[in-house]
Amino acid sequence: MTKAGYADFDSNINWSANSNGPMITFLANMHIDVMNKPKDYSQATMKQIVTKYRNDAKKINQTRPNANLSKQTLIFILSESFANPKRVPNIKLNQEAAPNIEQIKKENTSGLMMSSGYGGGTANMEYMTLTGLAYNQFSKSLNSPFTQLVVKQDHPINLANSFKTTTAIHPYYGNFYDRKTVYQRFGIQKFRNINEKGALGLRYTSTADGGQYISDESAYNDALWQINQTKKGQFINLVTMQNHMPYTTNYAGNQFQATGKGAGKNLQQVSNYAKGLNMTDSFTKNFLNQIDKLNKPITIVWYGDHLPGIYDGNKMSKYNVVQHETDYFVYSNKYALKHNYGTKKLSDSTKITDPNGFIPLALKQMKQKVTPYYALLTRVQEDLPAMARNSVGTNESLYVNEKGQQVSANELSKKQREILHDYRLVQYDLTAGKGYSKATINK
Repeated sequence: MTKAGYADFDSNINWSANSNGPMITFLANMHIDVMNKPKDYSQATMKQIVTKYRNDAKKINQTRPNANLSKQTLIFILSESFANPKRVPNIKLNQEAAPNIEQIKKENTSGLMMSSGYGGGTANMEYMTLTGLAYNQFSKSLNSPFTQLVVKQDHPINLANSFKTTTAIHPYYGNFYDRKTVYQRFGIQKFRNINEKGALGLRYTSTADGGQYISDESAYNDALWQINQTKKGQFINLVTMQNHMPYTTNYAGNQFQATGKGAGKNLQQVSNYAKGLNMTDSFTKNFLNQIDKLNKPITIVWYGDHLPGIYDGNKMSKYNVVQHETDYFVYSNKYALKHNYGTKKLSDSTKITDPNGFIPLALKQMKQKVTPYYALLTRVQEDLPAMARNSVGTNESLYVNEKGQQVSANELSKKQREILHDYRLVQYDLTAGKGYSKATINK
């Protein structure tokens, strides 16, 4: 189909219809092989798994004092294309681009996140953070879980289900990746974006220093406004836009200069990108300072979704792991720490994780009791290597251990293989199977 002129626009089905025609677009999305069926999949097997992880949850919950997640405020912040350039091979900046975030990471739960994208794939990382399900375990034909899976599901399991008040904020158009429909399927009550007016409209829309997208400062201000709309707890999913491609904006007074062969002909783009990160760095520090002033328990999971696609001088086959590593941290405000709703710094299994590990990390940070489903995700996050969909070689899954080394499935221990198999069974059951566990596994 590609040779015949078909262009894949997973992010926007309207673009696909305009480019490929409505019939081809319809046929391309009509049937998708979601996931291969595990050999021992059955109702009895799923009942055993629910029982197994219900017992596991009881063990985990013995040290978790907080039972009602909706009493707390949890914010997931996807920082568009944020990945510190200092880790990229064959690239050097004349000064540190993100000193504040580096300090925040030193003092709080933090590490690196294995991304399943490079230069794109934002919504796929977002899907994993919200559901806890791994993109690499789906069929290769499933390129976009948002547009090819979630829009066809009825109340899919996701983090928003655990809160009474839920909001999504995206300072861009709401039809990309069909987010408006997806968030409705997830049960997210409000989606504030550029398309919306009135009560659902964005409160802050300024750009950053001449940039073409709404700034991260504006996005953070919208999040602060949303936090203050209720005295109770809530869940907020914020997806920023400031550092989205293209990196052709020449910011005023840009002090950054990139050198090295890692960017090929894109050194000026790297310099522009670094300036954008530097502004995000300042805005993020100010945002956390504001969060610390609020008298309610708030925990933030902040992460970059993928590297920008501007490092043309580096071969992905050689730098596969490092060019899929982004930054993340988990931050609990002063009120949460003081009232036993938060943790300052977790260090166990935090050096390298994946987007599907953020739910269990957040719950551990918040000292929150878990359901059988979240007990399973906890074991996956703690005991398995970080995982991503591989873009190089014949192995579909990229597994990376705590030392940052790629490992194969054959190198997993018996215990790890068992957890991974349980995880695959649950993922299949909740997305492509009969849903035997859906009514019980997350309660």
